[in-house]
Amino acid sequence: MTSTRCRPGPAWIITPGLHGNRFASAHHSGAAVAVVDIEDSVAPADKQSARTASQTFFTPPNPPCTLGIRINSLTTLDGIKDLAALAAYTTRPDLILVPKVESPRDIELVAACLDAPDYTPQIWALIESPRAFDALPAITRAPRLGGLIFGSADYAATLRCDLGWSALHYARSALVNAAAAANLPVIDAPTWKLDDPDLLLRDAQRARELGFHGKGCVHPRHVHLINEVFTPTTEEIAQAHALLAAADASGGMVTTVDGQMRGAPFFQAAREFIAETDRPS
Repeated sequence: MTSTRCRPGPAWIITPGLHGNRFASAHHSGAAVAVVDIEDSVAPADKQSARTASQTFFTPPNPPCTLGIRINSLTTLDGIKDLAALAAYTTRPDLILVPKVESPRDIELVAACLDAPDYTPQIWALIESPRAFDALPAITRAPRLGGLIFGSADYAATLRCDLGWSALHYARSALVNAAAAANLPVIDAPTWKLDDPDLLLRDAQRARELGFHGKGCVHPRHVHLINEVFTPTTEEIAQAHALLAAADASGGMVTTVDGQMRGAPFFQAAREFIAETDRPS
């Protein structure tokens, strides 16, 4: 089973648990992670049907990506029922996405219920409330936490603010900072407008610039662009190697590279960039 500290690739696609006809499309969308959702996309009366239907999401042999499930909040009865159902799945998810996390206990509860000698799924937290942001230092210390995802829709609804980039810039910055302090990967929320590729491009570029490792999406046609934005270019890789060469030549001292002053922080960033680029997917 995959490591809890694995860093899956940039595009994450989520698909409703009751729409089995979309499962194959999600699997083969080109996303690094495909998540079946039995939380927000499923009405309360249909939760049990979604738990049953979602089992087939994990049955294809040799899936081309990491397969996960977004369960219901563990402060609800449906969330507890989800854990019981997952424990009985014949083929279980690689990754559990826990919504509305506001305490490390949520992560600990999932691990306590599902971990077994032959099964230790990745456990990721959706951070989507002001309370969650206040509790980030504690949440990120949970030993079994694999990473963080920004839940922009719920967060904006709680604040009664706009979903635009400016309104949520503080939250994104705070989340990236907390993730970096804990050495955890962090994934940005989807761009909710489905037919605005220019907006998606801008959002993905800004998310990468801010320090996110990837971005969620709710439609397969968003996957390619997200992958393109978050995949290092040959020029970026060449620039990083040039920085490392300059570091070696200067003995790690401040030097000039392409007319710009560069020193230890830039050299370290280049080393980490190259290491991340060379890491097997």
